[in-house]
Amino acid sequence: MNKKYEILILGASYGSLLGIKLALAGHNVKLVCLPNEVELINKEGVIVRLPIKGEKGVEELRSSNAEGNITAAGPSDVNPNDFDLICLAMQEPQYGVADVANLLSRVAKSAIPCMSIMNMPPLPYLARIENLKISDLQEAFTKPDVWSEFNPDLVTLCSPDPQAFRPPDEPINVLQVGLPTNFKVASFASDENTKILRNLQSDIESFLYKKGQDTIELPVKLKVHDSLFVPLAKWSMLLAGNYRCVQENEARSIKEAVHSDIRVTEGIYNWVSELARDLGASSTDQVPFEKYAKAAESLIRPSSAARALFTGAKNIERVDRLVRLIALQMGKDVSIIDSIIDTVDRRLEINRKS
Repeated sequence: MNKKYEILILGASYGSLLGIKLALAGHNVKLVCLPNEVELINKEGVIVRLPIKGEKGVEELRSSNAEGNITAAGPSDVNPNDFDLICLAMQEPQYGVADVANLLSRVAKSAIPCMSIMNMPPLPYLARIENLKISDLQEAFTKPDVWSEFNPDLVTLCSPDPQAFRPPDEPINVLQVGLPTNFKVASFASDENTKILRNLQSDIESFLYKKGQDTIELPVKLKVHDSLFVPLAKWSMLLAGNYRCVQENEARSIKEAVHSDIRVTEGIYNWVSELARDLGASSTDQVPFEKYAKAAESLIRPSSAARALFTGAKNIERVDRLVRLIALQMGKDVSIIDSIIDTVDRRLEINRKS
């Protein structure tokens, strides 16, 4: 094992998945979350249920059995300077909440490297992409000002490809993984900070889980890439699948959104992929449509964005709007995604009026 790192993760829902992988590999994790989550996690730890290839059911991973520790605290009760790496695992609108925004400001001032695992890339990460005018992209963000203090060189993006959710009938310290794919993270601007990511990748990959008399490899690894554009492969999936789960009066599954008209889906997917290539991505940074379509067959629940909208959310991450703003900045015809964005806008308007 490499050096034992102290890692702060803002967000205990999706953050629990990365957190337990890090703790099993021997690192210490502090989760920033709500008071009821803090109390339960500090009392009972984190439980993550993970499907294992070739086996029926799921394996239940408990942080109480990990070599590293997982603890929890509120936003006001942590000092960013105490950590080697800070992970941003909340939904983008949550960073506008006062106590979280205050913590985010302290994170920026600490100059500790930050890895975002949001679908929505933070503005300082986008600032690392040449020829993007960041000021024109701010309207896609709920509170763009919270990102103004960050040094772009200290921010990177990790694609949250694994699909996970909190089962509604389970305690809030339980996370269920549906699709156990890998986290794909771009390198930092400096080799020194990227070394932290590569050490974490190595420790997660070398960890073997004891199951009975056997030891097994667990899925969901951390994969570090030199290219800034590897995490942007998720954009095609979000526009072709996740946001199209939102219909006028109900949410549909990702599987249905993708496969109800596969040719339309492929057209949207390829259009977004081409936009990423125009920004600087190569085809090797991206996921072929056929592979995504196959994976979507197992995604039988609506996306988190769609579920949030139909439970009354007044703000969600707007990668759809961000993609359109970038495309317009590059002189692209955006008509292929306009109806997707308009449908989300109408549902948000309904929720805000109510």
